[in-house]
Amino acid sequence: MKRLPLTTLVASALMTLALGSVAPAFSEQAAAIAPQADTSAPQVALPMVAPAVNPMIIPGAPVRSLTLPFADVAPTPGAITLRGIQPNGQIEFGVRSDEVVTQATLNLEFTPSPSLIPVQSHLKVYLNDQLMGVEVIDKDQLGKKNHLQMTIDPRYVTDFNRIRLEFIGHYQNVCENPANSTLWLELGKGSSLSLQYQKLPLSNDLAHFPVPFFDARDSRPLDLPMVFAASPDATQQQAAAILASWFGTKAQWRGQSFPALYNQLPDSHGVIFATNDKRPDFLKDLPPVKGPVVEMMSHPDNPYVKMLLVLGRDDQDLLTAVKGIAQGNILFRGQTVGVDKVEQIQARQPYDAPNWVRTDRPMNFGELKQYAEQLQSDGIQPNPITLNINLPPDLFLISSSGIDMRLKYRYTSPQLKNTSRLSISLNNQFMQDLTLKTGHDEDSQLLHLSLLQGLLDGSKDLNIPALKLGAVNQMRFDFDYTSLLASGTEGRCETYTTVPNHVVIDDSSTIDFSGYRHFMAMPDLRAFANAGFPFSRMADLSQTLVVVQPQPQPVQLTTLLNAMGNIGALTGYPALGVGLTEDAAKAKTTDADLLVIGALPADLRDDSMRDDKKANLLINAARDAINTPIRQTPLPDNTAPASDARVDASAQITAQGPIAAVVGLQSPYFDQRSVVALMANGQQGFDMLNTSLQDTKQRALIYGSVAVVRDSGTSSLRVGDTYYVGHLPWWERVWNALATHPVLLAFMAVIVVILATILLWTGLRTLSRRRLHEDDQE
Repeated sequence: MKRLPLTTLVASALMTLALGSVAPAFSEQAAAIAPQADTSAPQVALPMVAPAVNPMIIPGAPVRSLTLPFADVAPTPGAITLRGIQPNGQIEFGVRSDEVVTQATLNLEFTPSPSLIPVQSHLKVYLNDQLMGVEVIDKDQLGKKNHLQMTIDPRYVTDFNRIRLEFIGHYQNVCENPANSTLWLELGKGSSLSLQYQKLPLSNDLAHFPVPFFDARDSRPLDLPMVFAASPDATQQQAAAILASWFGTKAQWRGQSFPALYNQLPDSHGVIFATNDKRPDFLKDLPPVKGPVVEMMSHPDNPYVKMLLVLGRDDQDLLTAVKGIAQGNILFRGQTVGVDKVEQIQARQPYDAPNWVRTDRPMNFGELKQYAEQLQSDGIQPNPITLNINLPPDLFLISSSGIDMRLKYRYTSPQLKNTSRLSISLNNQFMQDLTLKTGHDEDSQLLHLSLLQGLLDGSKDLNIPALKLGAVNQMRFDFDYTSLLASGTEGRCETYTTVPNHVVIDDSSTIDFSGYRHFMAMPDLRAFANAGFPFSRMADLSQTLVVVQPQPQPVQLTTLLNAMGNIGALTGYPALGVGLTEDAAKAKTTDADLLVIGALPADLRDDSMRDDKKANLLINAARDAINTPIRQTPLPDNTAPASDARVDASAQITAQGPIAAVVGLQSPYFDQRSVVALMANGQQGFDMLNTSLQDTKQRALIYGSVAVVRDSGTSSLRVGDTYYVGHLPWWERVWNALATHPVLLAFMAVIVVILATILLWTGLRTLSRRRLHEDDQE
């Protein structure tokens, strides 16, 4: 192959960018340079090495720097420990389509075992299977915390990247055992990856949509400003809420935030809503549109920042344009597209959210995978295989006969008989282990996940206590092998070549949650925080009515958009059917679950606070009021009886400082409907509320009927009356009540025995009298 000059390749890359190509073309050019450039093999890394610079730099392009802690990019949290039989560790990161990495430095904090042999032991660093450097472990480093800066060649960085760390350890010259406990090297939590990015010029072409507004390669939370000419009316808010929920379906686990701006240019990629008569000042020269339009244009002051224009003649056009984005974006191309028509062909059904396990039929594991190689693993000791199972929160599993799981798996045949096993766990709770048979390479099991009792020792059936199942669950499969390794003494040593094991959970394995009823005790803010329930019962939120404040402040609108984005991320489907109103009186005539943004409306508050005081917390400018329970439950999954939540006292507080709350209560208008209110006493309060709902640790503290957010964190209460949503036949209600109250069950059993005895005695007595009467007649 003829070697091209570096300057020629750089010029070719710049020409490609000038024609409007995006990062994939840039990455291909980088790949062309990497193998052809006249560079020697990477040298041994030394501390404080000057970083390598990507030669393809565009003069004047914006540059940003980012440090990724290992805690954010490692597959598992905490420190990474490399051992003799598990010598590899890795971190992963992506690069946005509109950026290129120009510098990269690996900052390692590591502690090697004090028993290692110096020089013979070392650490190798790979980027995408290309060796970047080697760190030789010397005598002074043994048993001590060390710091290392190693240069990563940016020319090998692609859209998705994996940095692999391989530990080569030796503790003696002969008869080494790779499983010896002295072979270890620990990577500390202070390790990180420092990257410098440079922006790439993008053309205004919607063919790449949703890039650059959302890029799947970017693991950071999505931050997408939404701009309005002024405080939007209800229809514009509805359009923005639908679009936020659609972007939430894309962001998923990353998190999302949608800051609302009024008549203000965003500093980053953003969305602008405008009609012919309501436009931000910076769009006043844009020609009027003749229908729903979606357009991409550059920021007036920064060509590297793009704006997505949602345009229309009126607010109804904006709704149509947004629905076109949510359901027809696969047809987008060019700078401007018109949305002619969007119609719903088939209505959504309850509990059909794409991110939830189906409850109308058994579901294959292949349907639950999040990436291609999720159900397989390799190694002397293969890493665990995990599978997420998201369930509707109101799935009634108590007193169930059980859940069937048909498990098919393939594995490398063990060397020793009856010593290797497959262990199955759910939510970190051990369920059962299965023997890996010698001479076999595949197996299948029909496992019955009983939900009635605790663990059954010595049983072939898997058993899961129902309270361990939640809206979000993780099933883990651990293949534990016993392997023959090197052993012996000096002068008489047996050595084995270690062979990695291969394990696979077959995609055709199934789990069956069909046939179960939907019934749940409410209010339950944990279901709202973790699954968007009760609104997510319909994936398109077609049975949800959002009550907003007239003329909302930007931070209140941000709260609405964030809530919609979060529900979209949980269900995997945009809120195309959501209703939105500024008139709280509409809630009286609409059979829907209510999401209230801001203070509870006067009508709703008055109805709720008559004699039963269903609303257990109120926040207003003058005074706050809260009900407290007889006994507070300390944990979200506490199973205390409903009597503990009865109101013990009511307190009214006047205080300064920000406060926010999430409150759940039964709708005063429809028994099967619920109200969730997101409330705060001002700008800072709403900021704290949005932060707590986006933060995983804070969101885990939201449960019960009241969650209060302050500077110190989030506190939750279970207080007030319990009500039920869903349907359960009367005989199942009776059985459930008896099953959860053993004293009542025993009392009822005694009553039944007494009644049966009386009936039997009466019947026998009647029969005896009849015989005696017949004898007298004879």
